[in-house]
Amino acid sequence: MNFCLLLRFILGIPLLLPCLIATENSKTEEVKHPAGSHLRVRRGWMWNQFFVPEEMNKTRHHIGQLRSDLDNGNNSFQYKLSGAGAGSIFVIDERTGDIYAVQKLDREERSLYTLRAQVIDTTTGRAMEPESEFVIRVSDINDNEPKFLDEPYEAIVPEMSPEGTFVIQVTASDADDPSSGNNARLLYSLRQGQPYFSIEPTTGVIRISSKMDRELQDEYWVIIQAKDMIGLPGALSGTTSVLIKLSDVNDNKPIFKDSLYRLTVSESASVGMSIGKIMAYDNDIGENAEMDYSIEDDSKTFDVITNNETQEGIIILKKKVDFEHQNHYRIRAKVKNRRVDEQLRKYHTEASTTFIKIQVEDVDEPPVFLLPYYIFEIFEGSPYGSFVGTVSATDPDQRKSPIRYSITRSKVFSIDDNGTVFTTNPLDREISAWYNLSVTAAEKYSIEQTSAVPVYVQVLDINDHAPEFSEYYETYVCENAVSGQVIQTISAVDRDESIEDHHFYFNVSVVENNSHFTIIDNQDNTAVILTNRTGFSLQEEPIFYVSILIADNGIPSLTSTNTLTIHVCACDDTGSTQTCSNKDLMLSMGFRTEVIIAILICIMIICGFIFLNLGLKQRRKQTLFPEKGEDFRENIFRYDDEGGGEEDTEAFDIAELQGGTVMRERKTRRTTRVEIRSLYRQSLQC
Repeated sequence: MNFCLLLRFILGIPLLLPCLIATENSKTEEVKHPAGSHLRVRRGWMWNQFFVPEEMNKTRHHIGQLRSDLDNGNNSFQYKLSGAGAGSIFVIDERTGDIYAVQKLDREERSLYTLRAQVIDTTTGRAMEPESEFVIRVSDINDNEPKFLDEPYEAIVPEMSPEGTFVIQVTASDADDPSSGNNARLLYSLRQGQPYFSIEPTTGVIRISSKMDRELQDEYWVIIQAKDMIGLPGALSGTTSVLIKLSDVNDNKPIFKDSLYRLTVSESASVGMSIGKIMAYDNDIGENAEMDYSIEDDSKTFDVITNNETQEGIIILKKKVDFEHQNHYRIRAKVKNRRVDEQLRKYHTEASTTFIKIQVEDVDEPPVFLLPYYIFEIFEGSPYGSFVGTVSATDPDQRKSPIRYSITRSKVFSIDDNGTVFTTNPLDREISAWYNLSVTAAEKYSIEQTSAVPVYVQVLDINDHAPEFSEYYETYVCENAVSGQVIQTISAVDRDESIEDHHFYFNVSVVENNSHFTIIDNQDNTAVILTNRTGFSLQEEPIFYVSILIADNGIPSLTSTNTLTIHVCACDDTGSTQTCSNKDLMLSMGFRTEVIIAILICIMIICGFIFLNLGLKQRRKQTLFPEKGEDFRENIFRYDDEGGGEEDTEAFDIAELQGGTVMRERKTRRTTRVEIRSLYRQSLQC
């Protein structure tokens, strides 16, 4: 069985061989058309890949040959070329099919050309081969130098950065073909910038190779070179410059310029005043140069603040100085940076210090009172010249000038040269309980040096005013009143100063022997008036005057007599008043004398307005002349005689005084009689 299969295979090989050859001969080459389609071309065309070097200076450079296998060399075939550059850049020998480049080519402008070839039998004009495409490639040569496209380069790196710190990466490009040998393979090198910088040859990364101090040099120019062909002979190169700036870090502490500063301050200088400046220098910049000053010694008298713009230390007075107490100061100031990075703390281990010597200047100072204010007390009623108190002031200067005292605008008090205050007029606490004085002290030999102190004098009260009714009391009692009936509650006041346990005592005067009424003291500075009998008579005795004695508990005790007026009125069973005297009737109705007077005045004013209104209405009805709008002229007549009568008053006609020529008819004057009624009768009607 196996033998039969092997025999069949051996016998079938000769039969398959022609088919394989035919298939191989029928294979076509696929050529890409511009439209993207493919033509299957018979193997009649014979050519190899075509290359032409760029930048060839020859006027006619042979590229290759197109040939059909049907061409037997009898010059009956004609070759034609079409496509990009055909006839201008590329030409073909129509008989041999040789292709030539007649212009210089640049691969960077165009790297390949696609053309179409056709062969025609000149005897028949028939195409011997289908039109076919082929490609001519421009081969690259190293004719372009590397170029840095991102120029200019600039980088910033902190000063004192360690070795290997990344700075910047530069990149160059080469227009040559990167797939053609080493034409576009670049190598970077440092032409300027050693020993502070280095560059990685293949990446163009620039790194720091040694520490740099910005205070010595703050920027560097580095020149970088890029070579193609990895630096081999014949390579082309390009260069660029990189500006590298060093940013500041706080690696310097502030230092005082001077070890000693001398300042002066007047003892009259006010608190908060600037007395001088100190200055420290820091080689850093920006925030790294910001500093703070401080006082190490005597920080209670002086202080220092920093001027954020100039970074100067301003010495200010924190407490007033006194030449007589201390005429000079020696203090120490310190300065340090405001912000310090912990990594740079080693540069700021010890702060810079300086000494400041401050001299106090003496000035003529005004007198100084021993106390900021004085409070004195004196009883009212004290006689003229009574002692009030003593103020005292001294000259703080070394010469100790004598002091003179005076009181500003006071008619009640005076002061002598020893500072003793005494009275010049009697004092009454009820008029003024306190006096606010201003005592001035002046140096005897320098009167412009003055100072003032407030003096408060309190006038103490004595019991010099007797108590009295708190208000005017006027009441009534009914005729049918019964004994023990309360008719009025009274209270008292005292102009003297109220003290604790202040009390008034009330009683009826025994001088008048008035037994109709009695009084009960409520022991709360009030008392009630009660009837002491049953029944009163309006006709027999319409008014009672009761004398009330009011005493205080002062030392000495004072007593006053106050009169209570009681009217007798006829009342109904409920106690409401019905009839009293004319005046009492008003009182029973709740009217006071002042209220009655006010009502009468209002009635008179209303009647006056009525009279005035009637008079104005009557006057509007009258006219002085018959016609309105007439012109009048005056004639002035001089009389040497006295008196006059109708001869004078009728000496001229009013018509003669008119300026117009038109004569108007004289109208009869209308007489209006105004009837004025008697004021008395009118008031009765009101």
